[in-house]
Amino acid sequence: MDDNEQLAWDIGSVFMMGFSGTTVNPHVKQLIEQHHLGTIMLSGKNFKSAEQATKLILELQTIAHNAGHPHPLLIAIDQENGGLNNLCDTIHIRQFPGAMGMVATGSPELCREVAKATALEVSSVGVNWILGPVLDVLNPNARTQPLGVRTMGHEPEEVSEMGVAFMRGLQEGGVATCGKHFPSYGNIEFQGSPLDVPMLSDTIEQLKLHGLIPFRKAVAADIDAIMVGGCSMPSLGTKVMHACLSDTIINKLLREEMGFKGVVVSECLEMEALHENIGVGQATVMALDAGCDQIIVCRSFTLQLEAIQGLGAAVDSGIITQEMVSAAAARVAVMKQRRTSWQQALNPPGVDYLAILEPSHKQLSVKAYEASITVVRDEKRLIPLLSELRRDDEVLLLTPLVKPLPASLLAQAEALAASTRLESHRSEHSPTPTSTTARTDSKGLISSFLSDKDRTLMTGESVFRELGRSLARNTGTRILHTSYTANGIRPVHENLIERASMIIIVTADANQNRYQYGFTKHISAISKIPTDGFPNGKSVVVLAVSSPYDFWLDKTIATYVCTYDFTETAIDAMVKVLFGRKPAAGMLPGSIFKRRKQQLQPKQQWLVEPWKRSRDLPSLQELLRVVLSSSLEQDPPGLGIDLLSLPANTYLLDDVLLNDGSTILEQQNFVVRNSSTRALYGFCSTYYNPRNGLGSIGVILVDPSRRSLSIGNSLHASALRYLRRKSGIKRISVGTRFPSFFLGMPTSPNPNMTMLNLTEGTDPNKTFKAWFRNLGWPDTPHLRIHRLILDNLPSWKPTTSISKQLSETGLTFDLLSEHSSPTCTSPEAVMEYVSSMDHGRYVDPYRIACEDVQLGQARILVAISPQKQIIGTVILVWTTNHFGKLEKFTPLIRADENNEEDPNICGILYPIFSVSPLRAIALEGVISLATKHFQMPHPGVDGFDKIILDPLDNAEDAQTIINDGNSGWQVWHSFEEMECNLSELKTS
Repeated sequence: MDDNEQLAWDIGSVFMMGFSGTTVNPHVKQLIEQHHLGTIMLSGKNFKSAEQATKLILELQTIAHNAGHPHPLLIAIDQENGGLNNLCDTIHIRQFPGAMGMVATGSPELCREVAKATALEVSSVGVNWILGPVLDVLNPNARTQPLGVRTMGHEPEEVSEMGVAFMRGLQEGGVATCGKHFPSYGNIEFQGSPLDVPMLSDTIEQLKLHGLIPFRKAVAADIDAIMVGGCSMPSLGTKVMHACLSDTIINKLLREEMGFKGVVVSECLEMEALHENIGVGQATVMALDAGCDQIIVCRSFTLQLEAIQGLGAAVDSGIITQEMVSAAAARVAVMKQRRTSWQQALNPPGVDYLAILEPSHKQLSVKAYEASITVVRDEKRLIPLLSELRRDDEVLLLTPLVKPLPASLLAQAEALAASTRLESHRSEHSPTPTSTTARTDSKGLISSFLSDKDRTLMTGESVFRELGRSLARNTGTRILHTSYTANGIRPVHENLIERASMIIIVTADANQNRYQYGFTKHISAISKIPTDGFPNGKSVVVLAVSSPYDFWLDKTIATYVCTYDFTETAIDAMVKVLFGRKPAAGMLPGSIFKRRKQQLQPKQQWLVEPWKRSRDLPSLQELLRVVLSSSLEQDPPGLGIDLLSLPANTYLLDDVLLNDGSTILEQQNFVVRNSSTRALYGFCSTYYNPRNGLGSIGVILVDPSRRSLSIGNSLHASALRYLRRKSGIKRISVGTRFPSFFLGMPTSPNPNMTMLNLTEGTDPNKTFKAWFRNLGWPDTPHLRIHRLILDNLPSWKPTTSISKQLSETGLTFDLLSEHSSPTCTSPEAVMEYVSSMDHGRYVDPYRIACEDVQLGQARILVAISPQKQIIGTVILVWTTNHFGKLEKFTPLIRADENNEEDPNICGILYPIFSVSPLRAIALEGVISLATKHFQMPHPGVDGFDKIILDPLDNAEDAQTIINDGNSGWQVWHSFEEMECNLSELKTS
């Protein structure tokens, strides 16, 4: 091959070009065969499906192979996930969170796993180069950057770690990588016109302290390529208008100073600011001279030929040497050798392999999205929404008219600016919104969904319609759904706001589309105005489905949830969080390193030993006494003092066996003690239920005089190490419902009240939740659990209307006791109901109760519908002289071994009621009958004084009982449930 032939091949190697259409056209065929084009850039316009993409790419590679190309074509696409993907196929290609959504998971390991899955999918159809990851670091003070959720946030170290993890995952999945947009688009400014060059005002020195850090880490981690952006840098003092044409940026900074030896990719030379101001032929010469190895000319065949001819002419004239072109082509060849082969290129696995990947990748997609959903604020504790809604309530859903983020992901700053302007223009000229409504029947299924037939939905709006349907399915209430635009609040909005009990507002990049910001702020303000039906105003939930910066710092938005994109999978994950089916495990960008620094603060390590009853029981009783005394001295008293007053042996459950010989719970307690004096400085109890895989930390007690010394940290760490080793463990909780000590984190009616009686530390602003959060527990909202008490049982009277109401509904009740007749509801039927309705959470208490019933140590009261189906049940337990099995797990009604405790307390335990129109009356009826039952004489008991109702998950249920006329019922203890999967717990 002579020099001219070699030059022609080298020139073809340094270009990345695209074409229009979903089949090979004569233009691209000519580029490959006659001009030796070595890299094809494909976009969403080239793809219909995964199967079509496989055929298209295989045909391109076959043409190259037959034309004598020494290496396969590089097939490059932008596949950033989230709302920005070139290759889409609803059957074969999975949807994963985008860059900022992956950062929100807080897991570099999960980020790497998702990247590998992404690479495996696109490589199956023949793609061998993904133009990613995005390594730009947002300016923390610039909340309106158009890159938004395409970036990994504003914390350089966080972007570095997650970006490198994503890069390595892509490489493990079999594709080459390309970090972008060097030196950084994180603080870019637009001048208003596509012909104006986007400007980066940062100096090189400023970039070294911020924006360049992820690129340095990526270079050190062996990234394959880096794309240089098309922005001007006035601080360079040069006449060069674009970074991708600057020798200072590429050769001096990237190559010499940072030591990058891989492939440098230019911005697309067809962007208007380059094309119109310089010209593609001229820009091609400048780009190669500055150090670029791959020069992008996206679409126009005319401009592509101009670029090829311009570079050839530059070599002929001596402006560019043949050695420079050869060096660039050689770097591209090295990357091809590392990441491609003809065996792979001509034998793509295709959709058959994608079908094999589908089950595991679908599961990974759901896992990643669920881990990304972030509850930024929930000051009024509206989440889960079901705790705030009644059957007759109406919920208003307000969504913006938006289009999805563009499918073509070539990072052209000009295109991003144009899309922002287009969105703003389109919103200002959108039609007046129309509304839709949805309602579910008693089974939670949609019975109707009405919409304006003449309305044409804007692109991307269908996902918001599905959100409305999903809310309807989950709430069982009427969902009023309408859109909003830059036209502001219209009469349709005013009417629906007046009707609604709760308002849910969706925003999508409100920091760029200011009409969304103003609309949301206005609705939030007017919702706080008291009305006749809502003396405290109406609840408002704001859902940011793109940038979390919309209301990041605006604390007037009291409930604020972020999803980072509005794909269907993201919306599904958000709905699970809104209704308490999944915890909100996501973290805002910039939170990961902050949390790690808190966890890595030096702590004292205490020797933690297993509990020994013979050695430690008296010391535990003394520890309980001093903790109780400290709680009583607080003003107001510390929470849970009733529990602290229990005898020490309450916390020591001997193994309790069922009739079949199986152990119910495994218990292990830990202590920190003074080995010389035997005094206990700290105590921790743990429980493990092998039946459901739940491990629990029951209580952590620390001597008040020795707090802030890391005793609690040491006990917590030992408890977790023990529980993690248990075979079959799936979840871990703080607090336990079974046994029923602390049901979670104690809460106070006064949200500002500090809660220090069980944790260490004297900072008055330090709460239980903050303490556990610093130890790695996810900071997510959970259910409020209530324990009620009736302490004037002898004087209690049922409401006069209860009998009539029960008669009208046709409800009946069965009481299972040792004297139950064969016609009563069977224990087997009760167990079947409990297993189906409560996900098995209360199976063990009811199994024990069924055994205790036969011995006369418990009762089970069942509510039965007119259709003869069980719709509710509770367990009745009281203090006995011979200890029922369930009684051992209920310390508040348990007498000690010496029978010294007053045996006049009884309990209504573990209520389970079906979601149905009869729920409230069934609950009221059961509690009334149970209370009446305990007013009757019981053998060996001289009348009961108090009843404990424990636990109630639903605030509405608690309110029903307190307000139903049964005077005397009141909330005794409140807890916030705290439970998570092992993977969500960040503690080492």
